[in-house]
Amino acid sequence: MGISLGLVGLGSFGSAFARLFKSHPQVDRIALCDREGERVARFADDPAFADKFDPADAYASLDDICASDLDALVIITQHWLHAPQSVRALEAGKHVYCAVPLLSVPDGDEVLQWCDRLVEAVRRTGRHFMYGETTYYRPAAMYCRRRAAEGAFGDFVHAEGEYLHDVDHGLRQVIASRLASAAGREWAEKLDDYRRRGVRTVPMHYPTHSTSGPVCVMNARMTRVCCWGYRSRSGEPYFDGSPAYPAGGFSNETALFQMSNGATCRIREHREIGHPGSEDFRIFGTRACYRDGAWWTKDGSTPLTPEAMRDPLPEAVVEAFRSIDPAGGVYGGHGGSHAYLVHEFVDAVAADRTPAITAWDAVRYTAAGIMAHKSALADGEVLDVPDWGDPPV
Repeated sequence: MGISLGLVGLGSFGSAFARLFKSHPQVDRIALCDREGERVARFADDPAFADKFDPADAYASLDDICASDLDALVIITQHWLHAPQSVRALEAGKHVYCAVPLLSVPDGDEVLQWCDRLVEAVRRTGRHFMYGETTYYRPAAMYCRRRAAEGAFGDFVHAEGEYLHDVDHGLRQVIASRLASAAGREWAEKLDDYRRRGVRTVPMHYPTHSTSGPVCVMNARMTRVCCWGYRSRSGEPYFDGSPAYPAGGFSNETALFQMSNGATCRIREHREIGHPGSEDFRIFGTRACYRDGAWWTKDGSTPLTPEAMRDPLPEAVVEAFRSIDPAGGVYGGHGGSHAYLVHEFVDAVAADRTPAITAWDAVRYTAAGIMAHKSALADGEVLDVPDWGDPPV
């Protein structure tokens, strides 16, 4: 017996997942939710959805879909809504898949408060929560977790993670698209409130793509951090600074972490850099290392292909996803991670098991960046990174 599942948020990113969730063989019923009706209509009128979608399962608000009898909700809305909407859905008795970031707002203390609320809500409700961190299912991460489980790295020594995304390499267009929606116009008003308080958006408040690789491979958390920032000199409004820092806010931040396993880890979040962009990580051990798409030992390197690094998906899932576009690929975007994220959440809910990338993982990835920025504001002061422990067994 399969599950029933509602898709909340059908903008450009949510739409990229809609057909994967609908096509999964363990999903029997799909619901659609977006406050902008034309987005729902685009899928409701698609003949490919007719076998699992009923017109009665179209919703215009989170409250309405939370009141339904659906088993689970997939929340792929705007980044300032994720944590509050996830908690709302958990409290309504739904299992929840939440897109990244967990919450990206200018006020770091506000983010940490929502980390508290999310973990508490998962504990209290007993519902399953999965964080949709794409790096976790990039081929390199799957491969490195397998090698780590074998002990092939030896002792972990150092790791590096980065999210290099210059504002001129598509980021400006993403921001404009977000602000053009009804939710985006409301967000613009809230941003004005933050600006009046002198609080600005910074790179380390979206750390999840860079922190998750080292954390998930080494199975270790970040315990202490020192960080420095580069203040933009460009006059770019995106880095408009604050009354305390009129020369411009941080456009790039680089942090050094101490890990719970004794290793060190460097994380880079850069938004003003002459580079086409990178989401990558490197892991260094006493016996072997992973970097730049290759496995390294003291005897040399072995290049790796994405196909060799990926974990297998069940054949029935592969066939179902292939049916979406017989001429295209199976795995979807962000390094082929989409198919794995969809399958892991659906299968976990269907089997009533804890999914990969729990709320506890989500807050670890997130809090590391929050504390890194606090360190940068304090000129590199070493700060402790809070932790919420491990999920119940």
